[in-house]
Amino acid sequence: MSPQRRALADQHAVHDQVYGAIRQALITGQIAPGRGLSLRSLATTMGVSPMPVRDAVRRLVAEQALAVNPVNKRLSVPSLTPSRLEQLQQARLWIEPELAARAAARADPALVKLLQEIDARLDKALSVGDVDAYMAANHEFHFTLYARSGAEVLLSMAGGLWLQIGPFMRVVFGRVGTDSLPADYHAIAIAALAAGDGEGARAAIAADLTQGMDKMRAAVEAMT
Repeated sequence: MSPQRRALADQHAVHDQVYGAIRQALITGQIAPGRGLSLRSLATTMGVSPMPVRDAVRRLVAEQALAVNPVNKRLSVPSLTPSRLEQLQQARLWIEPELAARAAARADPALVKLLQEIDARLDKALSVGDVDAYMAANHEFHFTLYARSGAEVLLSMAGGLWLQIGPFMRVVFGRVGTDSLPADYHAIAIAALAAGDGEGARAAIAADLTQGMDKMRAAVEAMT
């Protein structure tokens, strides 16, 4: 590879890494709603030049994960109205249970064991009230499951939905506490996967999503 091509490849790698890091920060709620950000502050935090941050932000604005204030050009997470929340919930209930059902048809003991390990970490986070660890493990659980579906289009759509909902999920569970989730639908989903029960996996994930989104709706309504 020529020096020019190597430099271009390295540049693309940096841009992708910066995009991935900001995306993950949004999904796990590390970037809070209502908090203004600038390209410079993001670049400083990540230890990179503004150029890859600008590229990442452009992509995230297109994905409706970030918004730009036209007056001062500062970035923020778009507000979550009751209408937008209802649309996000409906879209998640169309897509994510279907991913779980498809994954069940392709599940094997190794996947079941991996999901059990992730869920154990999630349970530990719940037991000590570690919201950050809970958010990371919850995302890992769902997308480890969904990745087995073999449905790349649906998987990409699910990722975009989590990108929009993650910051608010973090705020809600930071306020109401992770111990407020009464039913362990992850364990039910794992049992369905072990049995090759696609419809059982679909129902468990649908119930899991509904439980979390109902708490978000109550929180949003209380703030409006």
